[in-house]
Amino acid sequence: MTSTAGSGDAASPFLIRAADLVGCRFRLRQRFDHPDYPAPPDAVARQEQVEAGREAVLRALPAPGAGFARVDIAPGRDPEQAERATREAMGTGAHVITGGVLTGRVGGVDVVSEVDILVRVGRGRYAPVMVSNHRVARASTSGSARFVPTSRLGRGAPVETGARLRHHTVDGYRLALAHLLLGELADGRAGLVGQDRTRAYVLEPARFVPALLSALRVPVPEEPRRVKQCASCRFWPLCEPRLCELDEISLVLPGGRADGLRQRGIDTVQSLIDAHVGEPSDLARAWRAGIPVLKRTGAPSRVPRADVEIDIDMEAYLDQGAYLWGAYDGEVYRAFVTWQEVGGAAEEANFAAFWEWLMSTRSRARAEGRTFAAYCYAAGGENYWMKSSARRFGGVDEDEVAAFIASEEWVDVFAYVRRELVGTDGLGLKVLGPVVGYEWDDDGIDGERSVALRRAARLGDEEAREQLLRYNEGDCKATRAVRQFLAAGAPGVPLIGA
Repeated sequence: MTSTAGSGDAASPFLIRAADLVGCRFRLRQRFDHPDYPAPPDAVARQEQVEAGREAVLRALPAPGAGFARVDIAPGRDPEQAERATREAMGTGAHVITGGVLTGRVGGVDVVSEVDILVRVGRGRYAPVMVSNHRVARASTSGSARFVPTSRLGRGAPVETGARLRHHTVDGYRLALAHLLLGELADGRAGLVGQDRTRAYVLEPARFVPALLSALRVPVPEEPRRVKQCASCRFWPLCEPRLCELDEISLVLPGGRADGLRQRGIDTVQSLIDAHVGEPSDLARAWRAGIPVLKRTGAPSRVPRADVEIDIDMEAYLDQGAYLWGAYDGEVYRAFVTWQEVGGAAEEANFAAFWEWLMSTRSRARAEGRTFAAYCYAAGGENYWMKSSARRFGGVDEDEVAAFIASEEWVDVFAYVRRELVGTDGLGLKVLGPVVGYEWDDDGIDGERSVALRRAARLGDEEAREQLLRYNEGDCKATRAVRQFLAAGAPGVPLIGA
């Protein structure tokens, strides 16, 4: 099958999926040219996680019988065969169809939609239901949304609940694409199952159609550009040499950071160096020289110090809850952790224990006439889960949490890092670790890998549990190492512009 990639002027052999329209568009070309190129272990783990979520939803669906028809399309079929089976199942009036496939032409482009669930909604029309690994709704006292329990899909009517839906671009594209391909059989409604596998939230896919059509008009690029997702993409070993061969400016300024410079004809690292446009050119020179970090000129940032210092790092499982709060006092690492399911009593008790210890440590320091400070690296996650935990569980006072976060005793080290340093590959903790002389015990673990480890830990894997604790301890200790490095004046880091 051929399709028109973009405006419809030139034929191209790509069969477009919704996921191809988000993030790196060159990935589609690589997937077509190198269909058997192996995925890295982290990507395999992520896909396993996606499949596990989908299977959990499919197991919850009503079983066939007593006038209820369910058709499960076997996986692995050719798209045309799978679509034929899907259309036949709809033709028989099946109440629920799983593993459906729809193909066709949308906006001049040949597309395919892999529909997790099709639900018959009266008069022979169907609503697509997709399973997402995102949190697609949050509880709300001011908003409302409708959902159908996944165990009642095809049998039950939507019910109202206090919630606000959250939009993720790829989820919207998936629903809009299936809606358009259903054509006259489309009911006009769709369902989205997020991290709460028990609910399919009802929405109108038509509102995502304009954005989908706009995305389909964007041509598939002829050459790669570096974006954030490259770090975890299976095709990076193929793209990186080509980017270096092109001397692509995105090697230094990934994503859209170089768009303004491209408009001025600056599209290579060397042309950026030669342009002498300040910090971007300095970064390009540093990148060329293999220097990961530069120091800004002017007075150094002074990270607040205290007599009692605690470095904190939190681990959350997806958007479902925080299961690990780690704390390092310069001598002892303490892990407040639960391996049970988050969202309930176990997470509540674990957070309460962490909070009680932290506040007791602060109170003891004050009683002894000593100053206290707690530190983290990029406080967004910790702030969110501290406030969320207090709000959800009620065992910790929300006002106390808010006052602590707003106080000078809670320090975001990253805020000081970005005042003083600039990096050729960002300023993440894993980037700065080698610069400040810190090494993690387990190399190669990041946030996404920790999600897979958490799943294994939940199943009782002791090695996975130990890895997660070492990973969290490493982040706590690395945070301390970074702020001590800043306090010493970032020794050995060249000045920007020098």
